[in-house]
Amino acid sequence: MENDKDLTFTTTPNILTLIRMGFAPIVVGLLFIKDPTWDLVAALLFGLASITDYFDGYIARSQKVVTIYGKLMDPLADKFLIVCALIMLQELGRIHPLVVMILICRELAITGLRALASAEGVIIAASQPAKWKTITQMVAIPFMMVRQGLFGIPLYAIGLCLLYVSLGISLWSALDYILDFFRGLKEKRKSKKGSS
Repeated sequence: MENDKDLTFTTTPNILTLIRMGFAPIVVGLLFIKDPTWDLVAALLFGLASITDYFDGYIARSQKVVTIYGKLMDPLADKFLIVCALIMLQELGRIHPLVVMILICRELAITGLRALASAEGVIIAASQPAKWKTITQMVAIPFMMVRQGLFGIPLYAIGLCLLYVSLGISLWSALDYILDFFRGLKEKRKSKKGSS
């Protein structure tokens, strides 16, 4: 019965995750218009999509409807949304390409590392710095979409500062993941030797 629950696709958290994925092309499309009003709409939609990240996790835990699909799709949805927005902001000349490259390469490297760890029977949970990295990016990116600012608030400048903070956290959390990987691998090998 537990296994059937794990394999259920149509749960509220999974639907929220799919909606978050669906927001990515809409946000990119709106930014392509290159109009301050549509930039603001794109930023609001990005913010709305980001909020679903909190709610799908909260509902999944509180209602005990954590599924295999959710475990796969939830981090992917975040990456789709963030990576698409970063590339689009670079296209608009609002982020230096080097920053985008570092952030995307970090995501690919850590995803690969966690997949390798999983294949070795080592589970690397999302670290606290990695969670802060995601939150910082999800605040920075919509601020950077509103280049003209709002009510005299220089949102773009604030967003750019936050993005550089997220870059620092990204590199710090990547080091955490690498250390966790080698620690986990060492313990796994030690326990294998002990049981043989």
